[in-house]
Amino acid sequence: MKTKKIPMRTCVVTHEKLAKKDLIRVVRTPEGSIVIDETGKQNGRGAYIKKDLEVLDIAKKKNILGQVLKVEIPDDIFIKLRSIIENK
Repeated sequence: MKTKKIPMRTCVVTHEKLAKKDLIRVVRTPEGSIVIDETGKQNGRGAYIKKDLEVLDIAKKKNILGQVLKVEIPDDIFIKLRSIIENK
């Protein structure tokens, strides 16, 4: 029997290769807005972040998501990310 391939992605903060389901995708849409992509299929430039509060704090403190996506990340995105991680 064939085993199903698990898609792996890299966290932009820790640079760990993890399964796609263990990460959250943040997307800069072609219009320039920032959204959290729960489906993993939204159009635009994406960055993956590990589902960990410590990693989220580092990303906010060092503005890593902003650098990767080349845009200013609003605070409400970090609030939504925190609630997603806490409710995982």
